Amino acid sequence: MSIHKQKIRIGDLLVQNDVITEEQLQTALVNQRETGLKLGRSLIELGFIEEDEFLSFLSKQLQIPFVDLRRYHFDITLVLRLPENYSRRYRALVLSDDAGELLVGMADPMDIFAFDELERILEQPIQPAVVRESELLATLDLVYRRTEEIASFAEELDEELVDGQFDLDALSLDADDSDAPVVKLLQSVFEDAVQIRASDIHIEPDDTVLRIRQRVDGILQEQVMKERRIAPALVLRLKLLAGLDISEKRLPQDGRFSLKVKSKNIDVRLSTMPVEYGESVVMRLLDQSGGITTLNNVGMPQNMLKKFRSLIHRPHGLILVTGPTGSGKTTTLYGALQELNEVGKKIITVEDPVEYRLQRINQVQINPKIELSFARVLRAALRQDPDILLVGEIRDQETAEIALRSAMTGHMVLSTLHTNDAVSSAMRLVDMGVEGFLAATALRAVVAQRLVRRLCEYCCVPHELPKKDSEWIELNMGEDASTANFKKPHGCHRCNNSGYRGRIGVFELLVMNEKLADALRRADTADFVAEAKKSPGYQPLVVSALQNAARGMTSLEEVFRVAEQIDESEDFMDVA
Repeated sequence: MSIHKQKIRIGDLLVQNDVITEEQLQTALVNQRETGLKLGRSLIELGFIEEDEFLSFLSKQLQIPFVDLRRYHFDITLVLRLPENYSRRYRALVLSDDAGELLVGMADPMDIFAFDELERILEQPIQPAVVRESELLATLDLVYRRTEEIASFAEELDEELVDGQFDLDALSLDADDSDAPVVKLLQSVFEDAVQIRASDIHIEPDDTVLRIRQRVDGILQEQVMKERRIAPALVLRLKLLAGLDISEKRLPQDGRFSLKVKSKNIDVRLSTMPVEYGESVVMRLLDQSGGITTLNNVGMPQNMLKKFRSLIHRPHGLILVTGPTGSGKTTTLYGALQELNEVGKKIITVEDPVEYRLQRINQVQINPKIELSFARVLRAALRQDPDILLVGEIRDQETAEIALRSAMTGHMVLSTLHTNDAVSSAMRLVDMGVEGFLAATALRAVVAQRLVRRLCEYCCVPHELPKKDSEWIELNMGEDASTANFKKPHGCHRCNNSGYRGRIGVFELLVMNEKLADALRRADTADFVAEAKKSPGYQPLVVSALQNAARGMTSLEEVFRVAEQIDESEDFMDVA
């Protein structure tokens, strides 16, 4: 059926087939004139018809396929035949090539003008397919990366720098020039990072190349550019944005700035460091528009979450959250603060740096340059009549002792430690020089956590376990591995062929009891470890990760990575 030669009144057809009423059609037509939306979208927005019902009806009437983009495997070469600007303008995406005829997914296959323009641009006959508009827009962000655009702007900037025609020092005078190649290059870098949900951007000059790397779900992805000489221009522009000293290139500097990318408010924490071939820059991207993750969304199992909630609502005591850098400790603590943030409570945080700004909470950022340390701010905070204190990190004996004594004198104190697991965290306080009786009296619980990559739901496949893996799993979980739903990554356009999309937390909760407190008071490490393993409800991080893998949420590869990080998986073989 050649739809571009026919004019189909879809509204009348919907009425004739009793899908909607005449009254609903007229209401939708009025709404269409007021909003400028397509008729189908108006009907869906008004709730007169479900989107899938409308698209299925459209597919049947036009005799064209309905394609579910969520599970479609794209040929990127074919997709890129249609430039991104046309793809977004006409809400269209090239799906396949069948004997010279292109199958093109369209949000509105009845748009005759778009149909004709697509045939002209692609220079081939096309067969339309109907797709969900929301899925189409989400897919466009995934398949149209800005890799080529970044390379093009890098080349343009390099040409300006060649033969000394461009004065790099004069760049600071053009700080507001949005047409400058360096501005366009950085804009593309940030847009690409936000598009692929990157948490960090690394700009690293090498001997002959410049590397721009982005951390996605904890793993770095790299783009290498031969235009090595543009690195100083990028660093200079970023220093200007962050208000840093552009003349200082021999010492590390830290700063921050905010920008809006794709309607999202992004807070950028920037760190520079002198390296052999210039200055390395790392930027942490914090999406402020999404709000703070609540405790319900951090991924903690319900039974553990219930215990943790009970602990943070106690009137006093110290609760530690432990794990390496990037394990999600701050997210968990901010989620707890969100829950505790009430009109009747005074909350003060001491952080380095302040990552998210929270209303009604007094947040202090430490500054070693003026001797504004954790301990100094904490002593001052206690004179501010707080109910709850958050100490960004316990780094030394002085901070640990102030935090513990605060917890003993009627304050709820939340803090972090950089340790491998919950069991070693309590003993770490003693190793710092804190008296055992002080730690035993004030410490209420320790949460250890890691982040593991979540399997992409669109492309993961069942995983048939080797015998040795099954035995290891059964030994750790105490369950028959054959009954679990283990899956492994495959790779598709939605996960950038990594097989993973997003991350989930795995947790270990150790609640102090009388026997644990007694072992801690005596600084008896062996007894403390033994009692921890016998503690009711306690399970190691590895077991928590295995449970997520058994539910098909992550892979065994990620579980083994957690086990290697802890480097104590052998100790858990007898724990189930």
